[in-house]
Amino acid sequence: MKKILSIILVLIVSTTFAACGAGEENAGTSSVESKKLIMGTSADYKPFEYVDTANSDEFIGYDIDLAHMLADELGYEIEIKDMEFSGLISALKTGQVDFVLSAMTPTPERQKNVDFSDVYYTAKDMIISTKESGIQSEKDLDGKTVGVQLGSIQQDAAEELSTSIPLKVETRDRIPELIQDLQNERFDAIIIENTVANGYLDKNKELQGNTMDVNEEEAGSAVALPKDSELTSEFNDALKKLEENGELDKLAEKWFDGEQ
Repeated sequence: MKKILSIILVLIVSTTFAACGAGEENAGTSSVESKKLIMGTSADYKPFEYVDTANSDEFIGYDIDLAHMLADELGYEIEIKDMEFSGLISALKTGQVDFVLSAMTPTPERQKNVDFSDVYYTAKDMIISTKESGIQSEKDLDGKTVGVQLGSIQQDAAEELSTSIPLKVETRDRIPELIQDLQNERFDAIIIENTVANGYLDKNKELQGNTMDVNEEEAGSAVALPKDSELTSEFNDALKKLEENGELDKLAEKWFDGEQ
């Protein structure tokens, strides 16, 4: 009888430990399958992404709203990580962030390192200068010093322009630095996106803007994702739905006054 009881006791203990082990395994799987994504951005690009210093110091802007809309559509939570624009691709490649949403253009050079979603917004580049500068177009940049954001498509545009027009290209990490150095006469002009430029032109009446001739297909903004990521198709599906139901148009009206 004691022998039978001992066998039963061993079976009960073994079953208990097996159940605990299964519970721990399931807990680990649940953790791995977390629906949280880290988003990389450079929050100096109003109205796309910037810090609401007047109120809560939260990140706000077109791209921030879009990120939350995409997350809601796909069932993810997002955490936003602010960093220099020039470091976003590296952060994505090294796994510091899961995706980048920062008004980034899918250039051929960037596409060698990361994948991109479909384009969600198209803008144009603008030359910003003082009204007294006499600069009206690209040809007036002959012999001038032009400021651009480091790692941006505007840097590519300025450097390409310098092959046909003798001009000096200098970079800064943040857009406000470009504006400040233009006002302090360290630059003759700067090149930034027209949607971003409009906000600075409204506040600084001594400045003027002239839109550059550019291929719109080369100036679109898209979500950057790791190479061969399954998230790319998910983001594309969500973007298509937001476009079809008119939410992208409403978002543009909110942040750009309907001007695209």
